[in-house]
Amino acid sequence: MPNEYRLRRRVQFYETDAAGIVHFSCFYRYMEEAEHALWRAAGLSINPPNAVVGFPRVAASFDFHRPLTFEDEFDIHIRIADFGERSIRYETIITKDGDNIATGSLTIACVKKNNDATLTSTTIPADIVSRLKIFPQDTSE
Repeated sequence: MPNEYRLRRRVQFYETDAAGIVHFSCFYRYMEEAEHALWRAAGLSINPPNAVVGFPRVAASFDFHRPLTFEDEFDIHIRIADFGERSIRYETIITKDGDNIATGSLTIACVKKNNDATLTSTTIPADIVSRLKIFPQDTSE
């Protein structure tokens, strides 16, 4: 995946199900871990103290190709696939030894945190945009 960020991880026992494979819900956590690592690599936090904006998840999906099991080492590749004015869509590929294990997508929306605890859609702040642009979307497709 061009313009990606990669995070290496190992399957923990608690992430496996009764069949001995990683439970499907863990893949969403892996994708989110990679997203947060990407933000940290850009010098950001997705949820800094006293933030005026937040980034709730508005869509997430995975297709599963092969299982992961306890102690497997794997890589989570994440890239910004679409950078909108008010949202970001990531694409994720989870691999083990070069084999595709799962492919996923995550869309987050930028919202303003109002005083009455409601959320309002808003433009992604310019400082966040400029920092995340170090991971530009792939325009070759």
